[in-house]
Amino acid sequence: MDALRKIKIPNLRWPGGCFADEYHWRDGIGERQQRPRMINTNWGNVMEDNSFGTHEFLELCELLGAEPYICANVGSGTVEEMSKWVEYLNFDGLSPMTELRSSNGHAAPWRVEYWGVGNENWGCGGNMTADFYADQYKRYASYAKDYPGARLKKIAGGPAGNDYNWTETLMKKIPLNMMWGLSLHHYVVPNNWSDKGSATQFGLEEYVRAMKKCLEMDELVTRHSIIMDRYDPKKQVALVVDEWGIWTNPEPGTNPAFLYQQNSMRDALIAATTLNIFNNHSDRIRMANLAQTINVLQALILTKGHQLLLTPTYHVFDLFQVHQDNEWLPVSLTVPDVTAGTEKIPAVNVSASRDSTGRIFMTWVNLHPTDKITVQTGLRGKNWKTSSGRYIHSKNFTDHNTFESPEKIKPAAFF
Repeated sequence: MDALRKIKIPNLRWPGGCFADEYHWRDGIGERQQRPRMINTNWGNVMEDNSFGTHEFLELCELLGAEPYICANVGSGTVEEMSKWVEYLNFDGLSPMTELRSSNGHAAPWRVEYWGVGNENWGCGGNMTADFYADQYKRYASYAKDYPGARLKKIAGGPAGNDYNWTETLMKKIPLNMMWGLSLHHYVVPNNWSDKGSATQFGLEEYVRAMKKCLEMDELVTRHSIIMDRYDPKKQVALVVDEWGIWTNPEPGTNPAFLYQQNSMRDALIAATTLNIFNNHSDRIRMANLAQTINVLQALILTKGHQLLLTPTYHVFDLFQVHQDNEWLPVSLTVPDVTAGTEKIPAVNVSASRDSTGRIFMTWVNLHPTDKITVQTGLRGKNWKTSSGRYIHSKNFTDHNTFESPEKIKPAAFF
């Protein structure tokens, strides 16, 4: 809790993910010992006891100071189910749902604003076509009501990667006033989906290939934004990248369905590069969610029993929090390339912002696997008296923190 509070998480998405479209929220309220159990068919057919449900999630968000972002069940759920969930959380009057909420110990409404209408409905969320999902979205969104003090920000389940037809169809068929955002999912898979590659054992070519796939995020955001601009030139609808990160093979000896992977300097560079891309597209991207928080995929934190370690990705999020609530500043950049085999990538990327007091923050990422790179900067029309910097560094891009050496990689003063 202390570690997550420190990085000031703006919002937290739950309950998923593919699990969201088989989750029925009423199974996760009431006396915890009496909640029905279910099989998590997406991740290993393990038993889910529903001990962590709506009340527990919203308490967690309150403790973290994060806005809750709930992903509703469209794949196997009903319009009524989502409608009643919104009412249970947000209505401040007398109704069967509010009486049920009070009987479960929370008389006041939470007023949850962010709602995802399904997840990956082109795949695990129902294998729908774009046309079919657009119609389903309008049905579900119509009955997810605004209540006093809780105007919903509804987020449509958007495309997988470069499925530009999905974006085109939704923007064409869904009225702009019916959706606050459109989601986008993109993962960096170093090799291929059948053998994704190791989190910590890889060479130069695999490193450069992974970074190239990371940099594809800029093209994806640019091209989806161009489509959105045709239907929404005033940029009313946010692009919400609510699943992103690197996806490698699970660590040997762990349950493969639990997706537990280590976290190396490569992952830190992917996180920083992706966050720079998001900063530089902040006119359209107004929300983004790293896929997992603890012990799964590109996690911020790894645990073992009562032990905890902060991953290199965590430290990137720590450094990037200086950009929160700032004004974006454009940057022009000329850089050398990194080449490995037939692949090449730009060696450096950057984003910049200015806070309300006039302080300017710049985040530089050096993707070169061996070389230091000298950076010359010019801030046109700006004078400054003092400067400071923090950075993350390790000798090898495969380096990572372990429970035996949890602080091998951590921020340090740069100058």
